[in-house]
Amino acid sequence: MDWFVKRFIKASLTWLGLGVTAGLTMAMHPAWIVYRPAHFHMNLAGFVAMMIFGVSYHVMPRIVGQPLYSSRLAGLHWWAANLGLALLVTGFLLAPHVSRAATASLVTGGALYAGGAYLFIFNLWRTIDGDWKAVTRATPSTAEPASPQRRSLPIAEG
Repeated sequence: MDWFVKRFIKASLTWLGLGVTAGLTMAMHPAWIVYRPAHFHMNLAGFVAMMIFGVSYHVMPRIVGQPLYSSRLAGLHWWAANLGLALLVTGFLLAPHVSRAATASLVTGGALYAGGAYLFIFNLWRTIDGDWKAVTRATPSTAEPASPQRRSLPIAEG
């Protein structure tokens, strides 16, 4: 298993632990419900999405029978997603108290997390496209004309 797959899965489990802890503290201290956006993002963007990222990076190349387009992009995605989410959660925790710092943290974290998601989309898209190293485009001048044999329908024997 690739290092970034393991890290996404471990990050997912870490975010689940943090999200459950946040939910438990909100249950014990109802006034802390103001931190619900942080709890929500820990669970959805942290646990659910990180697990999907990790499992997808492991499974999709096997499903399509092609190597992952770029392990380097997957590693960069891991860093962007986790740093971005940490900043997002920090921004949501600061929002009820310090709005200017919260806004900066939310914007930066959101941009990093979104950038990581775009890397994921690009990386898997290219992986699904297949043999990306050998793909060449046929131009109209180099395309082979269709032969009459290719156009004929098979004759049913009977």
